[in-house]
Amino acid sequence: MAKIALGCEPVVGSLTPSKKREYRLTNRLQEGKRPLYAVVFNFIDSRYFNVFATVGGNRVTVYQCLDEGVIAVLQSYVDEDKDESFYTVSWACNIDGAPFVVAGGINGIMRVINASNEEIHKSFVGHGDSINEIRTQPLKPSLVVSASKDESVRLWNVHTGICILIFAGAGGHRNEVLSVDFHPSDIYRIASCGMDNTVKIWSMKEFWTYVEKSFTWTDCPSKFPTKYVQFPVFIASVHSNYVDCNRWLGDFMLSKSVDNEIVLWEPKMKEQSPGEGTADILQKYPVPECDIWFIKFSCDFNYNAAAIGNREGKIYVWELQSSPPVLIARLSHAQSKSPVRQTAMSFDGSTILSCCEDGSIWRWDSIPPPS
Repeated sequence: MAKIALGCEPVVGSLTPSKKREYRLTNRLQEGKRPLYAVVFNFIDSRYFNVFATVGGNRVTVYQCLDEGVIAVLQSYVDEDKDESFYTVSWACNIDGAPFVVAGGINGIMRVINASNEEIHKSFVGHGDSINEIRTQPLKPSLVVSASKDESVRLWNVHTGICILIFAGAGGHRNEVLSVDFHPSDIYRIASCGMDNTVKIWSMKEFWTYVEKSFTWTDCPSKFPTKYVQFPVFIASVHSNYVDCNRWLGDFMLSKSVDNEIVLWEPKMKEQSPGEGTADILQKYPVPECDIWFIKFSCDFNYNAAAIGNREGKIYVWELQSSPPVLIARLSHAQSKSPVRQTAMSFDGSTILSCCEDGSIWRWDSIPPPS
């Protein structure tokens, strides 16, 4: 287990907005009565950078952000099970580039929807409990990972429908897995976190032949030799409570718990002893009234900024790569009082979306600086 290094205090950002970039509210939609748990822009296909998806209840909806704050509904998929409650959604694609929307939730079934024809491409059954997060491999967007209440993370090939790897077992999580993320450049590496208060880093390097085999497999997907990855290469206890969102920032890690802040830290591994090492906490980005679990932050494509909501309906936008951290903006509106479950930053960070517990979607657009 990684120990937190002593002696160097983390740099904490100031909550005074810098006015580096100003945003104004341009739209508010009420999608329904049921909570919206996830919103995500499509970063997979440059033709659809202004397209986003939301999930709430048994519904997946695809929208497009147009000029002047307009939000157009493109597609809506309603699951056949009215008791389904989707918690997460991610964009992916098959090997010929068709855009897929992948959603999962309380039933533990992943629905892969082909957005080019609005039909279900595949349904993945495997998790023994609800799915809390799905993420897509940016370098190979046919690969997705899912984090589940069943204490496992699974790697899937959405093109062939194969479950390639299961990250669980002797060294795995000891409670619900709440979040998972692919490393941006090291294709073998993922990180996961959850209700056991840990962040675990896993390597797929020695299993990569199975990943490659999943693309050419022609037999029944259930006959694929799915492998268990039982031991992470690094375990960190940076937080003392549930860790519900983690994202790589290069080789560093951004993670948050229920204690009103996002933490930036560096995993320092010991090559000789897997799982051991230290976690150097570098910076902290305060987020007031962010003390309930299942609130997730998002970043623009280049990880220049992160946007995170809180339980009072406010959004904090932090510049990630400055030290000390700079608060770019604090977004609030008199009628936005419901917890923000997730935000979505557009490719260049000029649009910020939030989805809320009361079923509303809010759109904020940056105001161009006066020329």
